[in-house]
Parts: sequence; structure tokens; C-alpha cells
Amino acid sequence: MNTERDSETTFEEDSQPNDEVVPYSDDETEDELEDQEPAVEPEQNRVNREAEENREPFRKDCTWQVKANDRNFHEQPQFMNTKFLCIKESKYANNAIKTYKYNALTFLPMNLFEQFKRAANFYFLVLLILQAIPQITTLAWYTTLVPLLVVLGITAIKDLVDDVARHKMDNEINNRTCEVIKDGRFKIAKWKEVQVGDVIRLKKNDFIPADILLLSSSEPNSLCYVETAELDGETNLKFKMALEATHQYLQNENSLATFDVGNFSWYLYDGEDATPSYRGFLNFWGYIIVLNTLVPISLYVSVEVIRLGQSYFINWDLQMYYPEKDTPAKARTTTLNEQLGQIHYVFSDKTGTLTQNIMTFKKCCINGQIYGDHRDASQHNHSKIEQVDFSWNMYADGKLAFYDHYLIEQIQSGKEPEVRQFFFLLAVCHTVMVDRLDSQLNYQAASPDEGALVNAARNFGFAFLARTQNTITISELGTERTYNVLAILDFNSDRKRMSIIVRTPEGNIKLYCKGADTVIYERLHRMNPTKQETQDALDIFASETLRTLCLCYKEIEEKEFEEWNKKFMAASIASSNRDEALDKVYEEIEKDLILLGATAIEDKLQDGVPETISKLAKADIKIWVLTGDKKETAENIGFACELLTEDTTICYGEDINALLHTRMENQRNRGGVYAKFVPQVHEPFFPSGGNRALIITGSWLNEILLEKKTKKSNILKLKFPRTEEERRMRTQSKRRLEAKKEQQQQNFVDLACECSAVICCRVTPKQKAMVVDLVKRYKKAITLAIGDGANDVNMIKTAHIGVGISGQEGMQAVMSSDYSFAQFRYLQRLLLVHGRWSYIRMCKFLRYFFYKNFAFTLVHFWYSFFNGYSAQTAYEDWFITLYNVLYSSLPVLLMGLLDQDVSDKLSLRFPGLYVVGQRDLLFNYRRFFVSLLHGILTSMILFFIPFGAYLQTVGQDGEAPSDYQSFAVTIASALIITVNFQIGLDTSYWTFVNAFSIFGSIALYFGIMFDFHSAGIHVLFPSAFQFTGTASNALRQPYIWLTIILTVAVCLLPVVAIRFLSMTIWPSESDKIQKHRKRLKAEEQWKRRQVFRRGVSTRRSAYAFSHQRGYADLISSGRSIRKKRSPLDAVIADGTAEYRRTVES
Repeated sequence: MNTERDSETTFEEDSQPNDEVVPYSDDETEDELEDQEPAVEPEQNRVNREAEENREPFRKDCTWQVKANDRNFHEQPQFMNTKFLCIKESKYANNAIKTYKYNALTFLPMNLFEQFKRAANFYFLVLLILQAIPQITTLAWYTTLVPLLVVLGITAIKDLVDDVARHKMDNEINNRTCEVIKDGRFKIAKWKEVQVGDVIRLKKNDFIPADILLLSSSEPNSLCYVETAELDGETNLKFKMALEATHQYLQNENSLATFDVGNFSWYLYDGEDATPSYRGFLNFWGYIIVLNTLVPISLYVSVEVIRLGQSYFINWDLQMYYPEKDTPAKARTTTLNEQLGQIHYVFSDKTGTLTQNIMTFKKCCINGQIYGDHRDASQHNHSKIEQVDFSWNMYADGKLAFYDHYLIEQIQSGKEPEVRQFFFLLAVCHTVMVDRLDSQLNYQAASPDEGALVNAARNFGFAFLARTQNTITISELGTERTYNVLAILDFNSDRKRMSIIVRTPEGNIKLYCKGADTVIYERLHRMNPTKQETQDALDIFASETLRTLCLCYKEIEEKEFEEWNKKFMAASIASSNRDEALDKVYEEIEKDLILLGATAIEDKLQDGVPETISKLAKADIKIWVLTGDKKETAENIGFACELLTEDTTICYGEDINALLHTRMENQRNRGGVYAKFVPQVHEPFFPSGGNRALIITGSWLNEILLEKKTKKSNILKLKFPRTEEERRMRTQSKRRLEAKKEQQQQNFVDLACECSAVICCRVTPKQKAMVVDLVKRYKKAITLAIGDGANDVNMIKTAHIGVGISGQEGMQAVMSSDYSFAQFRYLQRLLLVHGRWSYIRMCKFLRYFFYKNFAFTLVHFWYSFFNGYSAQTAYEDWFITLYNVLYSSLPVLLMGLLDQDVSDKLSLRFPGLYVVGQRDLLFNYRRFFVSLLHGILTSMILFFIPFGAYLQTVGQDGEAPSDYQSFAVTIASALIITVNFQIGLDTSYWTFVNAFSIFGSIALYFGIMFDFHSAGIHVLFPSAFQFTGTASNALRQPYIWLTIILTVAVCLLPVVAIRFLSMTIWPSESDKIQKHRKRLKAEEQWKRRQVFRRGVSTRRSAYAFSHQRGYADLISSGRSIRKKRSPLDAVIADGTAEYRRTVES
């Protein structure tokens, strides 16, 4: 009997998160979480055609069909959609990618439409229309048209260049070729010509042109290996296998040409007389036009130019160029440069971003003896010694750098059998596939760790050569020996180990096992004499942040194996709970093991990662690592990159779950009737002081954030409630759950942000994006996400700024990012140098720009009190036109491009300088109003001092200089000198270009003014140039020059005094560094603090076999091997195996 569940119950209370399991897939739907019907097996093509003929009419919600080798099928009317009027196109998308926005016909209209969607451009368009109306205009129409055309032109050119680059990239990809069946044969076709249903043939190392289904391959059972670096950044190979039916029938060109997809198609869901009021109306719009220069269009032009220049500086920075891959840094946007100086949180992927994804065999412990230090063959340590020469080994690949010559001596002498047995175990106990090409061995491993161990055994003389489904061939110091494989006990995340049972050529049966120390030590024989020595070695390896793995073996008697093998065979064919049954059987044989030793592998970090993280931390930037790796692996990398240190207190998911539960209970208890009247008080989760880090898995993340998915009962799928009361109750319940979920998420963010570092492991791409979104939502902070693979794209797009690591791991992350470079270490220069400089430059630019335009424009306001509010301008029209274009544009533009308070080296040496951007101290409401007040006071001085000087004044020659035109020239001259000298006071980094721009702008003003006031140009254009002779007549009067000098002095001297007092009494950090920059330049380059060397630790590095079960099922089943496995009953063995071990006192 079915019972109705509450419709809002969406969280399971009785399940506990599993730290080792990645949560549900991102593309998993609710229906996929429910039980599925068994798939129908495909039949032959004759049955397919009959099914097609007898099929019922299409359902409206099932009109997507796929049919192989039939392009006309997908052009039928039911698959066509009306695009425009009678124009129809196929509902199936073609295979050509299109990232560009424009073509030759649509560029101009679409680009203009997009530009005029911006409020600023639309505002100036309206202003231009107003200026074209003679009754209200007070300025010539060209004063707005010329700057507007410049803005639109520059933006259009930038958009055109970007779109041309997109066209080139699209064409390069679309014109790649592959082999497609056409007219019954494979023919060369371009990627863009591939259509739905085409059968494609790919060869080794080919790129995959589309989403495809594997039908068959040349390997046994159509097994193939796929590298998914461009999807998830992982370079290790994944195996794919075709269906048995397609593998059996589709092995030649003719069968592929006649192939159809199953017996059911696939369905995819998917100035005249006027009244005073009229004159007042006209004057109102006249003043709107006059005062529009408060925020001129040149502001937007200058901002775009500065941002474009900053982007090119990033592109041209040789210190962010990676010569090994010939990869420069690339700014793929121009709008986010200043935000690079305001980052609070950096969210980073691990594999391929922090690490090189290269595993290296570094050390080992055999029979209680540690090997891997710099030692000669006599066991003497040396600080400098040549690396081991493996030329004696014909199978050595020459890539392993090892410096312990004593280990080679032990292997070759054979004095300790355990040493040889150690490397034999590495060569035999694995699921690696081998491929021989030109007598060279090429290993294909499920994880880089396992590949590193097999390669290490190969270099030390124990090379894995070949395997069949029931044998494995090893070269032991040049001697080839073949062992019968009786069973492979595969790895999984619960077992954390794998074993192999082999029969030696002498007839002995042995079990070899490797796994995490925590599970191996539980299964050791109690009489293991080197147990403690190996444990000490594990502690040493862990202190060096190496990934450790224990090795052990066991000899098995024939009778014991036969009894166990019966249970193993029964569990192998179990129809239900097969994995659980196998694990139980494995437990019976994996006991009383003899410990051989332990391996230590280094997952190489990229160069400069610890230094980069250290400097970013000193800049008060918090680093969150979001990775799909195991918890132990992520924690290990945290220590290696110095995100975690010895004195760090680590909190795990189960720890913070209790804290958050307690906080929710307290909030619920306080949330009574009067909750809204009680001010919220931020209560910290942890006591002040101490260094804490949070490590949480994806399962715990879903548990804590109430994101768990469950199956929905049928009652939940009802579209409408049955009664009004039920609807009201359901709505209230839903609101309560949403409020609880929101509060829980906010509490989690508050708790996590109290930690100095956060590592989220075993998380899906969707969870990565969710974590970034939570911090954006509840902390209102600028975030940056950095990654290298397609699995990081969601995270990169969610953050305010996305950074892609370009290189061998694919280009998906780069193409979705705002900035890209080749190494993680370049992030410190991007943020601490380019980001900080861009923020400071933009803030100084905006403050000065508003100051100079308020000083310029508000003169009209003061003048209006003395001109009868007639909207008459205080300057000549041409001066108004050229003020922001020529007279004051270049100095502020150069300051926005070149100014720097301290050098790039000092910016990296003192990361604390970055804090001003995080706190937004250089441009906020207070700073804006200070600039506004400064501009107002300057405009008053510029107007009233000349105005007072011109009252009842007679010149030296007896002529009165107090006419309107001379007054306008005096104010304009004082304004140009004042604003250009003011930017000199604001400039921190002086170059010849800055000085030339300031004095050149003043000289340019006087030169153009004398030309525009000449009689010659008035004769040519009498209506446009009406200030004939004004400049020469006014500026020959010493009285006028004294007035200009007095005005400039009154404007600038108070600023100089305030700046001096401020730098003397309240100096900023950059002021202090500037004061001592000569001494600091003489000092040696700043060295980072040496970090911990861990001693005995209870932490264990875990061995990452794979994120999934290995190849054991394929190997033992024989599906990937040509030769079929012989029955175990045919294997005959005599004798027994007995373990004996003596301990010399």
C-alpha cells in the first residue's frame, strides 16, 4: 500500500555522505535517479526497416530521431522548423561551430544597435538631436557629433578585430577533416560537413569532430582509449567499449555503410516671439545642453582607451610569457582590468592548475630501509652526486631521475631478496595496458600514479612486457618470465587497495597487494618485524608531502586457494550485489600479509605555486581549491603548495556539520515574534586567533547545503494541488524550506570565510560553480576562478573574473575565460602588479576627470547669475568642443596608462599594498564627493577672481579689457593651466612623455586659440569663428596675466599644502615605500619565508589509483584480450607454499 509523502520533503535524513564518492553527475535528472527499464537489444537492419514501417505516428514530445547513413531521412517535413515566413530549416543543428557575432552584411547595423543599447551612447544621441533643434541649442551640433563618432568608431574597430579573430578560429576548426561514409565508402569530409547519422572513422591520435557513439574499433571487443584533456583537463586515458552486437557485425566498410541504428529510433528530449513660459522652457533645455559636459562623451572614450592599453600591457608582459610552450599571457577582455586589483577570493582547480599532473617516483622503504637520498654505492650520503645511470637496463626509458646508487647496488647484488621482490610486485600488481611500438614500451594507465610505479619498476630492472587474460610477462633483470594470473582483486574507493594472485613458473601461488597504509596495516601478519620501521618511513614521507603506498605479499597453499577460488567464482557470477559479494570474498584471502615496504610518489607542483599562494595570502586574498580528486590527495597538495601548514587546524565536513546544526538551532530559537526588532549580531564560529582550514567533500557539501537529490513519489508529480488549502500548505512549506536552505547556506559561507584556506574535494563542475556563486551572493566580494579544463568552465563563468590555464590540457577553459596564461605562478603578477596598477590608475583617472569637468562646467552655473539665466556660455564654442578632446585629454590619458605608485618589484615584495583595492579606498562615495567639492571650489575661483578683476578696469593702453570675449579667454587660460598643473601634482611616476603631455597641452591650447582668433580664419568662416583678435588684444595686457597667475595660485597652493601635510602626518603604505624606494632597491630581492618540515605525523598520503574501478574486470573476463582464458580446472599445481621468515638477532 502506497502512502503519500509530504510534497516538500526533498532531503534524506538517514543517509550519510561518502567522502570517497563524487556526488551525482551534473547532467543527471530526477528521472535518471529513479529505476530504469532495461534497454532493448538492437536487431538486424531487416527488422529495423519493418519497425520503421509499422511504427505508430510520432508523439508530439518525441520528434527527435537519429538514423545512420541516411541524410535525407533528417530532411523530412516533420524535422523542419519554420524560420521566417516560408523559409524552413532543419531542427538538427549542423556540426559547424559559430562563435562570431557579425558578418559583412550585419556588422554595421548590429554593432550600432548594440552600441546604442548602452545608456551613455543613447544619452549622447538624444543630446545630439536636441542640439540640432535651433530653438533650444546653445552649442554647435558638432561639439557632440565629433566625440560620439570617435567613440563609436573606436568601439566598432575593436569589435571588428575581435570578431575577425573569432572567424579565423572557427574556420580553422570547421575545416579540419575526418573520414565519413558517403555513397557506401569512406571519404574525406570537413568537420562542418558532418551531419546527424553519419558514420565516422577515426584513427589513433585523431581529434573527435562531434558527439559520437562508439560502434566498433580495431582492438579486441572494440576497446578504445580516449583522452579527455579538452573536456576535464585530465591527460590519463579513459577506456570506452562498443556494444557486443555492433562489435560483432560492424568490422568492415560494407557493413558500416549499410548500418542503421537499432530497431527503434532514438528519441531525445530536449529666437522668435514667445511667451515667458515658453522661453523658460527653451532655456531649461539650453542649460541641459550647456551642463552636459559634467559627464562628457570623452570620458567613455578615455576609459575604453585606458582599458585597451592595460590589456595590451598584460599581453606584452614578458615576465608572464612561458617560453617552453611559446605561450604569452592574453587579456581576452578589456572591461575587467581594474577589478583585478579588488579580488577577495580565488577559486582554483588542482589538476593541471596547481600541479603539472606529472607523477614521479621519489623514494621508497624496503625491509625497513629508506632509499632515495643522495647516496653512493657504499651507502655514504653526499650533498652533490650524479644521478643513477640506468644504461645497464635495456628497458629503461631514461626519464627517471634517481640519486641513490645504493639501491641499484642492492638490486644487482641480490643480497636482500626483499628488494627484488619489492620491484617485482610493482611490475606485476597493476591494471596497466602495454603497447609495443618499434620495440618501445608504451604504458596506458588508469591513473598517473599507477603509471609512475610501473615505470619505476621498469627502470629498476623489472619491466612489464605483456599480458593476456590469464598470463603476465615480466622481464626480471633481463630474464623474461611468464606468470599465470589466477585472480585480480580490483581496486575501489572502499577497499583502497588492489591485489593479484599469480602462479609462478615453479608452481607456487602468491598474492601481491598494494594499497593505502591505513587498510594494509589492518591486514598484516602479527609477526612483521619491519612494521614499525616502515611506519616511521611513512611519517617521513608524509612530512615531505609525498603520496605513499604500502606493498605486501602472501604465499598461499594450493588447498586454501582452491577453496577460496570456489567462493570467488560464485561471487563473480552473482546476479545481485555482485560488488559487495566480491569484496567479502576478497577480505577472506587478503589477511596475514607480509609487509615489504612503501613507495613515495611526488605529484609535481608547477613552478612557483607555493610562493604565489604565500604572496596572495599576504595580500589578504583567500584561496579556495575546488577539485574532483580524493580527500587525501587534495589535502596532500594543500600541504605541498603551503596552503596548509603544520600549525593549521583542519576542520572536516562532519566537524562543521555539528557547528552549523547548533547555529541553526540557536537562530530558530531566537526567531520568534520579535525577531525582526532585534538587531542581528555576527557571531564567529571559531574563537579568535589560530590558523584554520576547511576540507570538505562533495557529499558533505550537498548534505550541509541541503542540495541532496531524492526520488520523488508520484504524488509530487501532480501538476496542481487538489484543494486551495493544500495549495496554501504546500506554498508555506516550500517557503519554509527555501528560507532554511538560504540560512544554512549563508551560515556555511560565514563559517568557511573564517578559515584561512578551504579545500573542496570530490566536487562536480556544478558544485564548483555553486560554491563560487554562494560567496558572490553572501559576501558581495570580487571573485576570481582559475582552471585548465572543460570541467572548470562553469566555475570560470560564474566568478566575476575567469582565468584559464593554457597548455596541454585543452582550450575550453581558455576560450571561456577573461584572461589566460600558461602557469599558475603568473597569477601573482596579474593581480599584484597589473591588477593593482589598473585599479589605482582608473581611480586616479576618474577622480581627476570628474574634478576637471566640474571645474570646467560649473563656471557656466556661476555665470548664469550675471547673464539673466539666458543659457549663454562662459567660453567660446570651439574651446568647449576641444577642451576634453585636445586641451586636457592627453595628460589624464597617460596617467591612466602609465602611472604607478611603486615599481612592479616592490608591488610583489610588499603584497600588503593590494589591500587598498579590496577595501575600495581610492574611489568611493567619499572620494567622489571630495573630487566634486574640489571641482566646485576651483570653478568658483576660476570665475570670481577674473570677474572681480574685470569690474571697472581700464587697461594699460586706456582700453577697457572687460568685454565678454576677453573675460572668456582669461577664464579659459586659467582653467587650462590649473587643470594641467593639477595632474602634475597627482602624477606619481614621472616620465618624459608625462611632462611633454602637460606642457604640450598648454602650448597646444595657446597655439590653437591664436589661430582661431586670427583675422584670416574669420574671413574664411565668419559665422563659426567670432572671437577675432580677442586673444592677442587681451593677453598683451600684464593685468590679465597677473589675474591668470593669481587664479592658478589660489587654486593649486591649498592642494600642495594639504598633500604635504597628508604625506607627513598620515602617510599611506605606498607613501612610506616611495619615501624609502632607493634604499629598498638596493636591498636583495625579497625571499619568502621557509615553511615547515613536518616531523612525525599521523596524516597519511593516500594513493590515488583511479577515480573509478580499474581494468581488472576487462582483463580477467578476456573481453579486451584476443586469447581466451583457459578454465581454472585445467591448471594443475603440486606442492604447498609455506611462509618462513627468520630474524637475525
